[in-house]
Amino acid sequence: MATTPNDPKNGGKEAPERDLSQEMLMREVDEAVRTDEVTGALRKYGWPVGILLVLGLLGFGGYLYWDSSKEQALEAQSEALILAMDELEAGNLTAADTELAMIGGDASPGAQASARMTRAGIALMEGRTQDAVSFYEQVIALEGAPKPMRDASLVRLVAANFDNMDPQDVIDRLGPLAVPGNAWFGSAGELVAHAYLDQGKEDLAGPLLVAIAQDEGVPDPLRARTRQLAGAYGFDAIEDVEVTLEGMQVTQGEGGAAQ
Repeated sequence: MATTPNDPKNGGKEAPERDLSQEMLMREVDEAVRTDEVTGALRKYGWPVGILLVLGLLGFGGYLYWDSSKEQALEAQSEALILAMDELEAGNLTAADTELAMIGGDASPGAQASARMTRAGIALMEGRTQDAVSFYEQVIALEGAPKPMRDASLVRLVAANFDNMDPQDVIDRLGPLAVPGNAWFGSAGELVAHAYLDQGKEDLAGPLLVAIAQDEGVPDPLRARTRQLAGAYGFDAIEDVEVTLEGMQVTQGEGGAAQ
């Protein structure tokens, strides 16, 4: 009779050897089953999964390239602006304008706006008013440019080109800024008031000049200028006569001491 692993006559000597052989066989069978499952899955889903993997890798690689390119572009923009400012400080207007011209449409809206506003300033210093107007118009129309920069460009454009503009055009363009509480109330309001005066509308210009003169948020030189102009047309812009007289006496005293 053949002995079995549990036969007490064999003293348990064959059992470990038989168990080890069975365990190895089961491992081989299990591995074969797993291999068949993986092979079947790859045969069934291999192409879709492979395509997704490739697209994922390409997308990740593209993001890394875009991120790196974006950082390099920002660095180039910053470098161009810094070089331009250095040239301006040295009085090299042409060189500064050349550096700023390198900041093109691929730059961020903020960088483009800064470059064009600076180029407009250079154009004004060189007497090229129409070039300056063109640069300011570009900033105003630049999608994504910060609103404060677009508003500043509008005010500067009108100030530089006031004599060549129709008064109503000045009023239409600057009217939304020429209101109390707006950051550009003083500058825009003064230009609008002058446009009203050119139209012979002193009844509209006077109150606006008075409002500017009485606005403590407006720079003092501008307040003083609009106060005088309002007075010339018969509008009283002085809220407290005693305070104004005291200020005039202090100014006169400082002038006498300086003499």
